[in-house]
Amino acid sequence: MAKILVVDDEQVLVKGIKFNLEHEGYQVEVGYDGEQAVELAREGSFDLILLDLMMPKIDGLQACMRIREFSNVPVIMLTAKGEDADKLMGFESGADDYITKPFNILELKARVRALLRRSGAAGQKQSGGVLSIGHIRLDTGERAAWKGDKMVELTAKEFDLMELLMRNPGRVYSRENLLNVVWGYEYIGDYRTVDVHVRRLREKLELDPANPEYIRTKWGVGYFLSNRPEERER
Repeated sequence: MAKILVVDDEQVLVKGIKFNLEHEGYQVEVGYDGEQAVELAREGSFDLILLDLMMPKIDGLQACMRIREFSNVPVIMLTAKGEDADKLMGFESGADDYITKPFNILELKARVRALLRRSGAAGQKQSGGVLSIGHIRLDTGERAAWKGDKMVELTAKEFDLMELLMRNPGRVYSRENLLNVVWGYEYIGDYRTVDVHVRRLREKLELDPANPEYIRTKWGVGYFLSNRPEERER
């Protein structure tokens, strides 16, 4: 399991990032200023650090340079600034990647996966590979899906939703949970968004969408992936 440190003085943002990364299977610790970032990085054994540029006490650039004195841990800089000069300063300070606020949580998760993969720090759960159940198969590295031997086109959110369910068979997610994890903590949308995506996944992947074997509903609770398709709900 990859261990990630998230440091930003915006506590709501930190809470949202932590929530989403933990639902991806990562272990997450948090901090709220540059000095804390350096202290935590020195004390802990992290596989990746998300570090805000503008923070109290010392900024992200200084924190990154200090961390580089004792660690080669991958660092993604988070900042509200998007100028090329700021990006170059970040890279010169030792950052490995750079993402500008406000960002899509799916983009952040993709950057995290890619950087962990490149650094060789990703655990088995994040290292890609094939997930399968019955006739449904996902290649998480290629982001490709199959229904039997036929490739199926899924949108980015459909794929993320299906991957989440397949990684956690039997676990029931409320529509609120799924909005937070798949669409991101800042997403403002109707819970029917989840229902529509579940319906589309059933139409694309189930043999009988009207009587799904795997993408199931727990009435009054939410959705889950059944690993016991013979026990269908009545």
